[in-house]
Amino acid sequence: MNEKIDRVIEMNVESCRYSKLSFLWWLLALFILHGCASAPPRNNPVPEALGDSVQVHGIPYARSWSDVPPPFVKDWYDWPDEKIRERFGGIMNKEHTYLAISGGGDNGAFGAGLLTGWTREGSRPEFTLVTGISTGGLIAPFAFLGPKYDPVLKEMYTSYSTKDLLRERKLRNTFRNDSAFDTARLRAVIAKYMTQEVMEEIAAEFRKGRGLLIGTTNLDAARPVMWHVGPIAASGAPGSLDLIRDIMLASASIPGAFPPVVFEVEKDGIRYEEMHVDGGVTSQVFVYPLGIDIDILKKRIKTKSTPRLYVIRNAVLDPEWQMVERRILPILGRTVSSLIRTQGIGDLYRIYWGCVHDGVEFNLAYIPDDIEYTPQELFDREYMSAVFERGRSMGEAGYPWAKEPPVIDGSPAKRPK
Repeated sequence: MNEKIDRVIEMNVESCRYSKLSFLWWLLALFILHGCASAPPRNNPVPEALGDSVQVHGIPYARSWSDVPPPFVKDWYDWPDEKIRERFGGIMNKEHTYLAISGGGDNGAFGAGLLTGWTREGSRPEFTLVTGISTGGLIAPFAFLGPKYDPVLKEMYTSYSTKDLLRERKLRNTFRNDSAFDTARLRAVIAKYMTQEVMEEIAAEFRKGRGLLIGTTNLDAARPVMWHVGPIAASGAPGSLDLIRDIMLASASIPGAFPPVVFEVEKDGIRYEEMHVDGGVTSQVFVYPLGIDIDILKKRIKTKSTPRLYVIRNAVLDPEWQMVERRILPILGRTVSSLIRTQGIGDLYRIYWGCVHDGVEFNLAYIPDDIEYTPQELFDREYMSAVFERGRSMGEAGYPWAKEPPVIDGSPAKRPK
């Protein structure tokens, strides 16, 4: 999901095929022709009654709803000290630092650049927990594994353009399918970087007690899901690597533009299918569900000092004035970009007040509003390179993290002096 839809709104239908507005155009066309179109069949979707109990690949704790506390967290409150040490020994008696990376499409180049610059600046910590949604879900595994993977982040966000990641479906095929683009190329790029070696490194860090979460949206439930990548990586279950790749792809699958990702799940020996799309449909950024008793966990894990949270919002927060033409595409584009921007700000406030309640230090980074280059396509390599470089230079100079989200009137977020 991306905030710059309105910047390419003036393109005509032919030229907007690869623009940030394309998914809106295709959604409109599909809606108009819905009565005469056929769609891919659903194979045994999960019944509502089983939504909380189906499992993926037989892996316990592979995922949970991210709008309620995971049920297994309550077990941590009551575990004996020996079991706590066994599960969280690597992060006990240490400072805890969390990183949350938001959605933002090609603007993810900012977060990738900021992390790279932060490494060069010298104060980038090892994160106890890393979460990512949409483009943030593509960055999160490599941010989790640390500076060693900075070159991967740079390559991911400065080396590819639309044609390298997507294949446009012909109009007649779109009406009979579930999206305007085929994402096989994007999945191949994900597979290039999410390797067996990377998965094993994630598993090793999970065994120390560190956490890596990636968010998607379960379309049938219309609820956010957080995938616990560490347990999946450490499970040894067949297909775990492909599952992680699918999670990353699903997290970034803009509905209508990209096809949903289908996950095979099971209950009592019967197989069902779930359909997941971009995590940004339900949340632009997340850390952990409100309702978890952080005070208990801090005491049990013996957290040293106040935990710190760093949120990277891959978006411009300030509203941009624009005269909108009285035509359907400009109206739709402006509406969706406004919804995404305000949803993201709402998520930041939710996280901020959660930090206030839980005694966690809040830090926010976001894209400055003076980026001059305007993207010319869905994934514009020149634009992403410029945004990456801006994030890198700001990180290397020592980013002035904001301590609060922006105020309601649209003023910039308050920055520390």
